[in-house]
Amino acid sequence: MGTLATASSVENFEHCFTMERNGKIWLSLHVRSRAKSAASPPIYTEGDIVSGRVELHFDKPEKIKGINIAMQGGTTAVGQEEIIFLDATQAIWSPDPKQGKSGERLQGKHALPFKFVLPKEVTMTLSKNNKAEFKLPPNFSERASPSYIDYKLIVTVRRGLFLANMTLSHYFAYVPLTTPPLPSTLRQMSYRSGTGLIGPDRDRYGWKVVGPAKLAGTLFNVRKTGLECELAIATPLAFPVRSPIPLFLTLRSNDEQALDILSSPSAIRVFLVRSLANGSDAVDDDAVRRSNNFFVESAGQAVFWSASRDKNSRTLQGELEVKHGVKPSFVFPRFSIRYSLDLLPFAAPGFQLDTTTNGDSVLLSETVTICTTHAPGIIPRSYTPPGYEHPQGGGDYNKSMGLLENGNQRFYHHIR
Repeated sequence: MGTLATASSVENFEHCFTMERNGKIWLSLHVRSRAKSAASPPIYTEGDIVSGRVELHFDKPEKIKGINIAMQGGTTAVGQEEIIFLDATQAIWSPDPKQGKSGERLQGKHALPFKFVLPKEVTMTLSKNNKAEFKLPPNFSERASPSYIDYKLIVTVRRGLFLANMTLSHYFAYVPLTTPPLPSTLRQMSYRSGTGLIGPDRDRYGWKVVGPAKLAGTLFNVRKTGLECELAIATPLAFPVRSPIPLFLTLRSNDEQALDILSSPSAIRVFLVRSLANGSDAVDDDAVRRSNNFFVESAGQAVFWSASRDKNSRTLQGELEVKHGVKPSFVFPRFSIRYSLDLLPFAAPGFQLDTTTNGDSVLLSETVTICTTHAPGIIPRSYTPPGYEHPQGGGDYNKSMGLLENGNQRFYHHIR
């Protein structure tokens, strides 16, 4: 997965954050960002210049020892102190050394410019003798989350002897720029021409086929039956926010009745599952996950419709929409977000699943990456037929997987 270059300057909108004293604004922070309006916080991406000015207005002379502005990023786990991973400070005003250590008297209005450059990466210490470079993660703040990522600008006015310093701070949003590799040539042709997608049977470079999963079950509490299913996911396994994930699902069996029942679109449950890991092993893809540092929930559910059938198989085409607001994948010390596509047992009236190949509650699973931008020149299109609606929210994923709400904490009862 690549990273897009970005413009260094930001000129969209100027934000203003203020502090009052005695009913008057005396300290204000002005900053430009990619945001479209004041309703949004300042928004930046990697390599952006964060620039603006600090304005002060003193009604009468006041001794000031110095004025600084800091740009900080930090991660916070519930119940623990914040860990700062980005910390840049500029002295935007200093007193004349001739005034001594007590400071210099300021009066009237002052406008003090500043400028930071957001780095693309930071160096983090993983252990005593182990450091590594990591891309800056996106800001993250959700109700009941076990961890948070915050970025902020902090203005500090250092005052004279025995007077408390004055601080004005405000958070900003950070969006890393990540883009998927190009899809297969045949899928690119389909997108550009508006023709139907070519499935895995004829576009072997455009799909990853996961499975088969072997199912054994009982029909109508009367007779045993067996099937196998495969899930084909469009490659590369990286998808931008606000785009569809193309899918094909194939069922095979000698039992036509079982095929008809399980190939009903409403019976198929494929979810985009977000896994949030925090703690010391958050960067380790293979770490053993515990219920106190690993939290999962649905980020979307796929919709399917019939594509083809014969005597011993049924194939359905599907899509899963990666909705606006889904956070991109990232791996960062003490806090990481990963995604997978999970096929859960079929919800088909008249069919009772007995066993799966691995005895797990997930039939098939494949890791995918969620990106923030499209591949250059590629505009994915939806193939969902009219009348089919993408399910809202997490569907029945939480209930199916044993996820419970307990106060503000989510617990995962079936560690995969």
